[in-house]
Amino acid sequence: MSYSLQIYRKSITNMKNGTTRSEHTRTGLTVESLERAYNDNLFYLQGRSYDFSTANDRYMAAAYTVRERMLERWLKSAQTYKEQCARTVCYFSAEYLLGPHLGNNMINMGIMEKAYEASIKMELDIEEILETEVEPGLGNGGLGRLAACYMDSLATLQIPAIGYGIRYEFGIFEQRIEDGWQVERTDTWLHNGNPWELPRPKLRYGVGFGGHTEHYTGDDGMLHVRWIPELVVNGMAYDTPVLGYGVNNTNLLRLWKAEAAMSFDFQAFNVGDYYEAVRAKMEAENISKVLYPNDEPEAGKELRLKQQYFFVSCSLKDMIRLNLKGAGTLDHFHQKFAVQLNDTHPAIAVPELMRLLMDEHHMTWDKAWDITRRSFAYTNHTLLPEALETWSLKLFQRLLPRHLEIIYEINNRFLDEVRMHFLTDDSSHVERMSIIDEKGGGRVRMANLACVGSYAINGVAALHTELLKSTVLRDFQELWPDKISNVTNGVTPRRFMVLSNPGLAGLLTEKLGNGWVRDLDQLQGLESFVEDDEFCARWREVKISAKHDLADWIEQHIGTRVDPTSLFDIQVKRIHEYKRQHLNLLHIVTLYNRIKQDPGLDITPRTFIFGGKAAPGYFTAKLIIKLINAVGDVVNNDPDVAGRLKVVFVPDFSVKRGQRIFPAADLSEQISTAGMEASGTGNMKFSMNGALTIGTLDGANIEIREEVGQENFFLFGMTAEQVAEKRRAGFNPRDHYHADLELKTAIDLISSGFFSHGDAQMFRPLLDKLLQRDPFLVLADYRSYVNCQDEVAQAFRDTEHWTRMSILNVARIGKFSSDRSIRDYCENIWKIQAAPVEM
Repeated sequence: MSYSLQIYRKSITNMKNGTTRSEHTRTGLTVESLERAYNDNLFYLQGRSYDFSTANDRYMAAAYTVRERMLERWLKSAQTYKEQCARTVCYFSAEYLLGPHLGNNMINMGIMEKAYEASIKMELDIEEILETEVEPGLGNGGLGRLAACYMDSLATLQIPAIGYGIRYEFGIFEQRIEDGWQVERTDTWLHNGNPWELPRPKLRYGVGFGGHTEHYTGDDGMLHVRWIPELVVNGMAYDTPVLGYGVNNTNLLRLWKAEAAMSFDFQAFNVGDYYEAVRAKMEAENISKVLYPNDEPEAGKELRLKQQYFFVSCSLKDMIRLNLKGAGTLDHFHQKFAVQLNDTHPAIAVPELMRLLMDEHHMTWDKAWDITRRSFAYTNHTLLPEALETWSLKLFQRLLPRHLEIIYEINNRFLDEVRMHFLTDDSSHVERMSIIDEKGGGRVRMANLACVGSYAINGVAALHTELLKSTVLRDFQELWPDKISNVTNGVTPRRFMVLSNPGLAGLLTEKLGNGWVRDLDQLQGLESFVEDDEFCARWREVKISAKHDLADWIEQHIGTRVDPTSLFDIQVKRIHEYKRQHLNLLHIVTLYNRIKQDPGLDITPRTFIFGGKAAPGYFTAKLIIKLINAVGDVVNNDPDVAGRLKVVFVPDFSVKRGQRIFPAADLSEQISTAGMEASGTGNMKFSMNGALTIGTLDGANIEIREEVGQENFFLFGMTAEQVAEKRRAGFNPRDHYHADLELKTAIDLISSGFFSHGDAQMFRPLLDKLLQRDPFLVLADYRSYVNCQDEVAQAFRDTEHWTRMSILNVARIGKFSSDRSIRDYCENIWKIQAAPVEM
């Protein structure tokens, strides 16, 4: 008889005999109740006994077991928020890079140890179960991961919140490496089902596209506008509970799936037009089909705009429903909700809320605009002017004609305000600040729209915010000096310390108690152990254990054997020229050249680990990936190197793979051109796990260095001011190439075809860009970087001193918890209070 059937029969016998249970199977947290629930779910929901179950069956049963325990808290949270009429944060984000749910939810619920105990009793491999979970690929990188961290912190801090976004059927692509090149494959994250979401088929909203507008006089004698869309699709809600750590508060992540208003045209089918019978269904479902379609062709641009409007419209209609249900009026909508726009992707929410309030709820312009401007706050994530989203007027007119009318009116009124403020201006302010860029056929500037339609604007690191004020948003800063503020990004320690690095988390809890998990500033207590030899030895044991784990994974999945005692030098992030993975490569080639010139050279052994995805259409970034793998093929197999250098590219970098990588790092590469990175959050994850940083004064690096101490940070390169001055002065990269023999030798070796089987043309586009323009000043920072890396190599040899620096990095990292970021938002932007949930 299978184990599941034994448990089931035993439970029936107990009930017949009148045996009482201390806890309910669906909500209990004892080992026994978890055991019963798991077997019930495996048997009744998966239809399997253990003997005939697959790895996915066992994972699904575990996921349902944990989710059941979240639902009671979720419903109680909704009831509490409703009874208290609690002000609610609505986080609008086109991305949520959530990571696997199961382990994180067990951590937050406090049942990880009991789950392990139950798995031992049931002879389950809980590590296999955790590894089986497919990661939801609903984000591209830092933007989506930040949103996920903030949802975790909102719940942990007991702040009522709803995250709104898109339920992409296919997420960010799966990256494979074939012959050293990135190859994209479809991410089928929903293939085996998603046990964490609850579909809400009764919660649907129609979303219009195209068509025309009609102006008419209403019964009130006022002029009104009616939008007659050409196409209407439905958005259906899928809800995922988000549990806080150590609290009962469970918030809501609501993602929208696009569906056709009529999925099947029976008449077309009957006359033999089979494509027409399902055309509407396919066109509608395309909207939520894939994360970030290629927006080079016009069809891709159109789909991107459709996606953004689709999720914003559904979300605002849902909020209006909730507000009317609770208050009966929309007059205080802005007091009920604080809406945070995560970058410009949801900026279309500004005219959409105006449309809903005026056209569907018949408010006057002035009243609707007052509510709208007091509802939204906008987070800017980029300093690159070309990355600030714009849409052609032609596309906007065709897809969203009513919204363009509203935008024109917003702009006209706003520019009157600009003219009044800058009385002596020669119209340059008007041209720069206008929501409409009149050049090149006309475009809608979404960042300007977000600035005008929001009551607050924030940058995501101190330097980033100051540069926003002085460059990209300088005019808005002059107009509204108090509107732009800083909220430095943060990451959640629950996922990136407790879950990712249980060895370190256990050591910290043993010495400090577990309060640090919710208050990362308590890690300052580690400073008293810096001179404790026994503690330092245990710290090193935790690190070497994590490095062994990663080394084993690399050998098993990539086939490269690396030395866990070597310096693990890691750069994992999106592949982009400004992040300068090719600067890292030039250092590797330089070390290789030194060894070739002197095979007996005493060099600190290093393992260089890269990871990250390049946008499918970004040729230079994909060429950098090819070069990483090409250099690795040579270095890893050259007998002269004798294992002193290894180069590894980890394919398909994700949250799950990051959880294995961050704890193993000795050195964190944060080497972007100063003034280019808004914040970065990988830098925080590495530091939290005891890695030391080599970096520029860019993004949050500056604040990390201030917190951990400049003596515990390896600084190199130009400042943002020096970068700007060098560009103004007319930078010639060939000057650096000719002046630095090691740099010239490294570039010439790549150029010769040495790393490409004699093909001297393969990496020519990358090298030509470096030598002719070098837009991100790789060559200008090369010598400073290489010299700093020599300091790193020397420092790593002093094991005790390196350990002390590592401990101090963790002890002083408290500022970079996402809990601190959310507290800053609550106090300075959202003006919102906690609403604790009592069970």
